[in-house]
Amino acid sequence: MTHTGLDEPKPRLGRKRDHTRDPEILDAALDVLAETGYDGMTIDMVAARAKAGKATLYRRWTSKADLVLDAVACMKSSGIDLDELPDTGTLRGDLVAMIKAPSIRDSERKLNVMAGIVSMIARSPELASAAHEALVEPRASANRVFFQRAIARGEIPADCDVERLCMIGPAMVAYSVLMLRKPVDRQFLIANIDGIILPAAGLRATTD
Repeated sequence: MTHTGLDEPKPRLGRKRDHTRDPEILDAALDVLAETGYDGMTIDMVAARAKAGKATLYRRWTSKADLVLDAVACMKSSGIDLDELPDTGTLRGDLVAMIKAPSIRDSERKLNVMAGIVSMIARSPELASAAHEALVEPRASANRVFFQRAIARGEIPADCDVERLCMIGPAMVAYSVLMLRKPVDRQFLIANIDGIILPAAGLRATTD
């Protein structure tokens, strides 16, 4: 008996995945992660925050770990544009020019996200790498530009430990937000620049 094409079952077409809501869902995941931490976070919480169906999230991310990894990684795309950094002609001017209300809020959110994933980082080298690239490296990269400019101008010694200098500011902010549970403001950040960062670079601060 011969079979015609009409006799053969037609392949079933799966529903095409819609990724247009991914940014909203990932942003919601970051909010929940910052509030509850990785262990307290559930995909149901993220779905509710994003006003999305749970099935939508489970079709896109098969596990909470996958969702968190994507959410953390996506933070890098909204990071600092190294081509648009301020160039005031002085190290202090450049560092102070980076202090803006939106960037302060963004830094605090990133720190809360980092606090939320601490328990998972130890178990996931992939997440640790993504967290470093998204949460630490963007500001460190900007600071490197500022310190390297200052060296090129002869403003600070060429043998400065640039890598260590780059991390002083972020470390002070992290300690205030995560350990002391105190928000940072412009006054706090400028005090760090004038009292710690510039002296560490061999400069005496000249205030505005």
